[in-house]
Amino acid sequence: MSIFSSLEARNKLDSEMSWEDRTKEATTYGMMSSVAERFGNRNAVTYQLTSGPTDAAETVTWGELHAQVTQAANLFRSLGVGENDVVAYLLPNANETVVALLGATVAGIANPINPLLEAEQIASILRETKAKVLVTLQAFPKTDLPQKAAEAVKMAPNVETVLEVDLKRYLSPPKSWLVSLVRPKNPISHNAKVLNFNAEMARQNTTLDFEDATTDRVCAYFHTGGTTGMPKVAQHRYSGLVYNGWLGDTLLFDETSVVMCPLPLFHVFACHVILMAMVTSGAHVIFPTPAGYRGDGVFDNFWKLVERYKVTFLITVPTALSALMQRPVNADISSVKTAFSGSSPLPVELYKRFESATGIEIIEGYGLTEATCLVSINPIGGTKKIGSIGIPFPYTDVKILKGTDDGLVECGTDEVGEICVANPGVYVGHTYTQEDKNADLYHLNGHLRTGDLGRIDEDGYIWITGRAKDLIIRGGHNIDPAEIEEALAGHEAVAMVGAIGQPDAHSGELPCAYVELVAGASVTPKELRAYAKEHIAEQAALPKYIEILDELPKTAVGKVFKPDLRRSAITRIYNAALEDAGSPARVVQVIEDKKRGLVAQLSGKSDADESIVSNTLGGFVRPWEWAD
Repeated sequence: MSIFSSLEARNKLDSEMSWEDRTKEATTYGMMSSVAERFGNRNAVTYQLTSGPTDAAETVTWGELHAQVTQAANLFRSLGVGENDVVAYLLPNANETVVALLGATVAGIANPINPLLEAEQIASILRETKAKVLVTLQAFPKTDLPQKAAEAVKMAPNVETVLEVDLKRYLSPPKSWLVSLVRPKNPISHNAKVLNFNAEMARQNTTLDFEDATTDRVCAYFHTGGTTGMPKVAQHRYSGLVYNGWLGDTLLFDETSVVMCPLPLFHVFACHVILMAMVTSGAHVIFPTPAGYRGDGVFDNFWKLVERYKVTFLITVPTALSALMQRPVNADISSVKTAFSGSSPLPVELYKRFESATGIEIIEGYGLTEATCLVSINPIGGTKKIGSIGIPFPYTDVKILKGTDDGLVECGTDEVGEICVANPGVYVGHTYTQEDKNADLYHLNGHLRTGDLGRIDEDGYIWITGRAKDLIIRGGHNIDPAEIEEALAGHEAVAMVGAIGQPDAHSGELPCAYVELVAGASVTPKELRAYAKEHIAEQAALPKYIEILDELPKTAVGKVFKPDLRRSAITRIYNAALEDAGSPARVVQVIEDKKRGLVAQLSGKSDADESIVSNTLGGFVRPWEWAD
């Protein structure tokens, strides 16, 4: 039986020893040194620039990776990076990305930045974190990342050094020759010193030139998704990284595990949940292509890559599972034991379809950047409640709290309130770099307010029913609706805007907007979409649907009442899906259920094929039921 197969097993693990007593390696470098000593000749990280199942790949052992991380840390220190200084990186996935992340946490503070952001957003993060060093790409065909990086550095004069990674080294002739011929020039100039990352790293010692940290400290900054203007930047300490690594080592992986992780190395899921678990357990992780799941041919070749590396664990998200189910399982995947899904809720029908097609068990987890990451998971080897986010991890305390006339109270079984979390990953009082953002962020003695609404059932399983904080979550990417609302409100014909996430079977949610016009004004949804495209920097935040209403629903104090907009969107999307599927069933109303949140109620049960309805609506996260 798994040591984490039930709440009772979790509690036993929790009570055996205090977290402080369990923590033997308190720093990233301590973890790296331990795994290199134990498993130095075993494979650590494999990277493929291209996705073909027989394409060239580079693998480094734990001993080699330890030496490279040491060199990177020494390099950063030689460039003036102390424990409180920041090394940012703006990189696609590559072995250098792994080295930059780990080396930066040893020398100072690592600051991964999403390469899909625009230059202005990147610059705002560089300024907020006061980054001294930026690691990014050298000019390379088919990417504008080096140009965006240069433009951002020009707007962030605090960056003193730019270290460039040349992906050409992963290519052989004649492709490498071609890169040299067609490599684009970077016309943007800035005042930072520009050096080659690998060349400078090679000059450094493979033993640490300085003393590793002896106490817990902040070692990473992760910006929250949907950044505009001044970003929110979460602070992560060694204790949080060690905790996430310990969970993976204790509950999932050992040195024989082979993990496929096509997720980006600027996100906590790949960086803390997976990479730190590898660093602790000595397991082997594969990163296919610079863009991971978004890379050319990754989905088409996915199962063949699994067969090539004899993968035992798949790391995935619902959007990737949905895409994989549109392709045949065309390889021997018998080595795979488990798929670990996170970042956004997994629709029930997609869960069933994947397990039926592959025979692979899915475990669904929950975490958030503000808590370093992991919070809960459906028990490994135990009872899984599809749609729930499982039970809390060891040393994690989850409470459902709500404010009443008598003050803050803890909710009873199945009573909905705000999910609040306390664990070693929560940096109480200092979650964000901006102190004003930490106001009113905690309840009780340091329980982080997640902004998610939920309940805990009689078996201790947590269910998310909605969100207290007003975010749109598109494929695990957080989008602030205020960005959409502020942009559209700038149009002269627009009086008021309400932006929400409409249901989507692939991404979970897509941004949409409802608009009320100025009296006498005239504009079309098409014109508003064009206006939004000009005024919204983040492509993922562009509304996929805009509807003009005579009047937006409002609260008594005149604020847009978004639950009514969400009901409208659910009705529109579900009815369109049912019509496309040829079903006569239709949504007649969307009710607020105390346990499940918004629930679509359908008419037409007597005339409808229930299996068609179930398959059609099962791809969405929000539940449904028959009204008659």
